[in-house]
Amino acid sequence: MSAAITVEHLYVSYHGNEAIKDVSFSLAPGNLVGVIGPNGAGKSTLLKALLDLIPKDKGNITYFDKSIAEIRKQIAYVPQRNDIDWTFPITVLDTVLLGTYPKLGLFRRPKKEQREWAYQCLERVGMEAFSRRQIGELSGGQQQRVFLARALAQQSEIFFLDEPFVGVDLASEETIIAILKQLKDSGKTIIVVHHDLNKASAYFNQLILLNRELISFGPVEDVFRPDILARAYRGEFSFMKELGVGL
Repeated sequence: MSAAITVEHLYVSYHGNEAIKDVSFSLAPGNLVGVIGPNGAGKSTLLKALLDLIPKDKGNITYFDKSIAEIRKQIAYVPQRNDIDWTFPITVLDTVLLGTYPKLGLFRRPKKEQREWAYQCLERVGMEAFSRRQIGELSGGQQQRVFLARALAQQSEIFFLDEPFVGVDLASEETIIAILKQLKDSGKTIIVVHHDLNKASAYFNQLILLNRELISFGPVEDVFRPDILARAYRGEFSFMKELGVGL
């Protein structure tokens, strides 16, 4: 089977400043991958470049040996919460229903079958009781669960989530990671921008350690080591005490 994602010599810049430099990796299907690194390391930039949401300077990105244009319907994206307009007048169920649109085809509208599927996705994240609420009425954790349900409604092969655990309650975080692990076990590929190193080894089976350049990529046990982490965090060792590891 071809790689789910292949990245070759990716470069991205903002206003002439290099944000991502010469990043390459190949990711097999059926992995739950955390993208970690210090603030300003380019984690979200990497995600957006992979999704073709921002231009790249150079490099090649393929999904199952195809371009993103050819496979976009198989890719789901959960953005950061602060990138979403929570005042938009849309209900929880209709938000999830949007996830069915990519596979409906041009000018087709969702029918009973799609609405039932969207409701099932809400049930999976434990949000069916809120189906008629406006999304702005929800807590941060509830909002994140709804957007995960929307991603599930797409029935995609590849999932991208940008900081999904920021500002959410513990119950929502546990629900989200449990579903992501289920997706991994079913052969899906999930990439998550993540900032909490304390949970990285428990949440992911592979890590991308980034600081503008790719510092390390591979199984958690190979990447989540003090000597490797120190190369990314450049002497900022205060987090090591929190992790319970020494140098």
